Amino acid sequence: MPLFASARRGPLLALAAAFLGWLFDGFEIGLFPLIARPALLSMLGPGGEGEIGLWMGRITAAFLIGAALGGVAFGWLGDRVGRVRAMSLSILCYSIFSGAAFLAADPWHLALFRFAAAIGMGGEWALGVALVMEVWPENHRPWLAGAIGAAANIGMASVGIVAHIWPVTPDSWRWMFLLGASPALLTFAIRLFVPESERWQQARDAAAQSPADLRQAPLAAILSPPLLRRTLLGIGLTSVALIGTWGSVQWIPLWADQLAGGAVKGANATAQIISSAGATLGSLIAPILLGAVGRRQGYSLLCGLSLAVCAVLFRCPIDYGPSFLTLVFLTGISTAAFYGWFPLYLPELFPTRVRATGQGLCFNAGRIVAAVGALTSGQLVAHYGGYPQMGAIVTLVYLFGLAIIWLAPETRGQPLPE
Repeated sequence: MPLFASARRGPLLALAAAFLGWLFDGFEIGLFPLIARPALLSMLGPGGEGEIGLWMGRITAAFLIGAALGGVAFGWLGDRVGRVRAMSLSILCYSIFSGAAFLAADPWHLALFRFAAAIGMGGEWALGVALVMEVWPENHRPWLAGAIGAAANIGMASVGIVAHIWPVTPDSWRWMFLLGASPALLTFAIRLFVPESERWQQARDAAAQSPADLRQAPLAAILSPPLLRRTLLGIGLTSVALIGTWGSVQWIPLWADQLAGGAVKGANATAQIISSAGATLGSLIAPILLGAVGRRQGYSLLCGLSLAVCAVLFRCPIDYGPSFLTLVFLTGISTAAFYGWFPLYLPELFPTRVRATGQGLCFNAGRIVAAVGALTSGQLVAHYGGYPQMGAIVTLVYLFGLAIIWLAPETRGQPLPE
């Protein structure tokens, strides 16, 4: 059978569209940590060095809150009007507002545009995961989850490569945001060629034929028994990984710049590339390797590994060089492996008619908690005067993950709930 025979064309197109959407999500996520220091220096002027950590925390928090709101809003929209239509709108949203950040003149402008762009980015993740997991057969879920996690990290690595070739300076950071507007073109291809999820269509038709008193809105359904417990546990599990990432790992490019002290050109871009390469590998292999064990055992292994690697990176004295970059690579593998595990586990928690809303709320409500972590990280950097002290404290969050996973349901070997 030809690769693009009609029976396989729909799932392949859905995967391609979602993969590219996730890739551009990763580009959007990795954009600010690379341009933060030069952009803020250009806006704050001489003597603004001490405020960079505070503004980094505030802008990161604004981004995470926007992503959380977008995940809920677009997830709800995806359960109402379809995965494909809502995903197109989410990509268009983050493209437009990412490009608009080119016009930012003050740090609060950056915070505003990052907030608006994140609304679309947060929605795309939940919609893409729901679409792909619903149109592909059950036995493909582990490698599909790996592809989902890897795509975003390939996008983050792409930002680092671009910045390595064309270094970002206080005079040249704006053009990076114009690149962030390019995914807008993807929305037209998605609307023209990508088919809607048949599972969603069947669930919508079944809900329409059910008695009126049994038709519960998606958001109300996931916030009511029996799904409420799963929703709260999903938020807790994602919060652990997101706090670890946004509260410490996302600061590594800034730390690399500080360690290099200007002696190594593009140190921040190199650290971003190395971290993203590790993250791509971790996201890709985690669901495949951990698919053979229980979901709870897999998450526990990821928490333990992340806690150990981060302890070495942030608690041992180190200079910028091969040892530092090796640890950054290992940190990328361990801390980003969660983002391959979540697309495997979160769809298994919710039935089809509320899946996009449930995933969107779980993953993106975790970003609200991570936003508090990001603000706290900025305060810790200002207090201690260094990134490693902050990272050593924030990454203790993985201890919490080791505890709460055992309260979550075990879903390995079960079909997606209808």
